[in-house]
Amino acid sequence: MKKFVLIVFFISFSVFSQNKQPNILWLVCEDISPTLSFYGDPTAKTPNLDALAKESLIFDNAFATTGVCAPSRSAIITGMLPSSIGTMHMRTGKDIQSWGKLEYKDTVYDYLGNIVKDLNNKPIREYSAVIPENVKCFTEYLRAEGYYCTNNQKTDYQFAAPQSAWDENSPKAHWRNTPKGMPFLSVFNFGVTHESRIWLNKDLPLSVNPNDVPVPPYYPDNEIIRTDIARHYSNIELLDKEIGEIIAKLKEEGLYDNTIIFFYSDHGGPLPRQKREIVDSGLKTPLLIRFPKGANAERKKQLVSFTDLAPTVLSLANIKPPKYMDGQAFLGKYKAKDRKVIYGTSDRFDEFTDRIRAVRDTQFLYIKNYYVELPKYKDINYRKSVSMMNNILELHQQKFLNENQEYWFQPKFTEELYDCKNDPYQLNNLANNPKFSKKLNDLRKLEKKQFDEKMDYGKLYEADLIHFMWPNGKQPKTDTVVFKNQKEAIELFCNTKGASISYLVVKENSKEKISNNNSWKLYTQKVKLEEGFVMYAKASRIGFEESEISTYSMNN
Repeated sequence: MKKFVLIVFFISFSVFSQNKQPNILWLVCEDISPTLSFYGDPTAKTPNLDALAKESLIFDNAFATTGVCAPSRSAIITGMLPSSIGTMHMRTGKDIQSWGKLEYKDTVYDYLGNIVKDLNNKPIREYSAVIPENVKCFTEYLRAEGYYCTNNQKTDYQFAAPQSAWDENSPKAHWRNTPKGMPFLSVFNFGVTHESRIWLNKDLPLSVNPNDVPVPPYYPDNEIIRTDIARHYSNIELLDKEIGEIIAKLKEEGLYDNTIIFFYSDHGGPLPRQKREIVDSGLKTPLLIRFPKGANAERKKQLVSFTDLAPTVLSLANIKPPKYMDGQAFLGKYKAKDRKVIYGTSDRFDEFTDRIRAVRDTQFLYIKNYYVELPKYKDINYRKSVSMMNNILELHQQKFLNENQEYWFQPKFTEELYDCKNDPYQLNNLANNPKFSKKLNDLRKLEKKQFDEKMDYGKLYEADLIHFMWPNGKQPKTDTVVFKNQKEAIELFCNTKGASISYLVVKENSKEKISNNNSWKLYTQKVKLEEGFVMYAKASRIGFEESEISTYSMNN
């Protein structure tokens, strides 16, 4: 059997023997745990995802780094743990869609208009996270090797998306604009299953009957709870239709069997005690990867961290992942050994700040609470728009919750240990059970090595972190690009360390409006500029303000 699997795996990559760089499509949804039929939960009817799953690798142990979108998405785009690059607080600013708003207010307010402060009781401001200068969006490496990269349209990286990251980054971004002969990475983001759709879609008919939904043991079982759960499953059915439309277009254009397809959620479920949590209900996600013709479709038990997505895509494109990445490739030319553990982080969520770290292997989850005096339940106003959250709080105050339902409101311990195989909802803390002392100690050492001995920006109060990134509260600015004419070609320079340069060539006297949505190219080598054309160039360093646009023509 092992020989057969290896042969099939080899065949799957031989599909690209003529084109060593395959097309890659990402279908990214929001706020879904593995509550899908191919993970054993048939509640939502998802024919399109079911068909995709039959031809895919199905990963049973895929995990986000954080139980909320922005820190998790920063890990996906960089291949780094949020704590390693200072992107762990939810969220830093309003650079959520496309190229971002690029506006940063001096004060952060919560959902009710209250000023947000850090754990040192200091107010914080909005900011674009300044990450280490050597860290890039992984798509920049793809572009440098000839890929056309499009994103439609959510970014939410905790920093404004740099021009160097994408060829297209808008609600219209699509693989269809890929120049002939170039492979593409095309990302489509689907928001229909986001937490907010629990209340925003409340007037839509439910396609899933509340009487038919499973109710996890950490919830009371009543009409309010079942209705919100049914709404989420109904939203999953809407998602399936949207996924089906994209796949149908791929097939119509003859690209289905020349494209590797990824499907995943940006973190776990949207409901209370799911989203923002560092247990499986918050971190565990679905992950499908389909190779052309459905080659090597099977279930995979190996652990996958979202930090692994970037290096894996590079590996599939035959590009060696940078050594600095926290993640590792789990497929492709540069596949690493299966990882033994994944890591989780939990810091500020809106107005509620904490610092919690986690280490999980295939069976056990270890949690370290750095502020044990803070409550386990995070009293966040935004999610009180979900009816069931208010219902749970009311029943808690009335002391009507049973032991499992009340567990979320119990005091924290410095350490937690859960046997996820025998305790899938993480309701029985084994940290004080001597039978598990060795496992506790083993995972404790790994947590210390990752988050104590290595850089963890969560050690800093957020106001101090912002001051470190934005000295005196002012965003650093990238230096302008300098041109150097070397006879037959133009060389471009920027003095800002870690900056990437993008350029645009248009006809002189062109009336084309210059914006982020022009066809900017990533600068990787000298550029030949012909008479009658003008070159625009700008530089971007992640977290910095983008440089002014520089202009050059042969008449300079």
